[in-house]
Amino acid sequence: MKYISKLVSRAFYLALILLTVNSCSIYKHSPVKDNPVNVKDRVKKNMSEGKGVKLFGGNKAAGGVFQFASSNPLWRASLDILDFAPITNASYSGGILITDWYGDDGKNESIKITIKFLSNEIRSDAIKVIVYKKNCKAFENCQATNLNGNIRDELKTAILRKASQLEKTALVKKN
Repeated sequence: MKYISKLVSRAFYLALILLTVNSCSIYKHSPVKDNPVNVKDRVKKNMSEGKGVKLFGGNKAAGGVFQFASSNPLWRASLDILDFAPITNASYSGGILITDWYGDDGKNESIKITIKFLSNEIRSDAIKVIVYKKNCKAFENCQATNLNGNIRDELKTAILRKASQLEKTALVKKN
């Protein structure tokens, strides 16, 4: 009798654990219409999406495409163009580059530049440049405004031109 009650309690706990693990989202349900029926097609789909594990080497390039800051010409061009101003925030993964307030000594004006990276491609809509201007009449009496003039357009053009030059030299070195 003792043996049967022990067996029943263990089966109950095992069933409880299996139900708990199953409801913890370890197993993700996916609709059949989204997955190929053929095993080889399923493997090809998962590998193209960067899912899966390769043992003993395999094709190293099929695990996904990653582009780092050193290989992104827009990022490098922006840093080259903005080398005159101190950088306060440079987040490649966040896609933003922000300078500190920068101005000539003796003047009460300074500018702050923010660049948002919207794409890795060298296109006119791949970056958004925002320029702020701060006028200070006294030490604590400052007003900051958003500039929509020539400075913003000139910076954007200079960054795109520099990025295209960097990409062109990278292609020449590759070939």
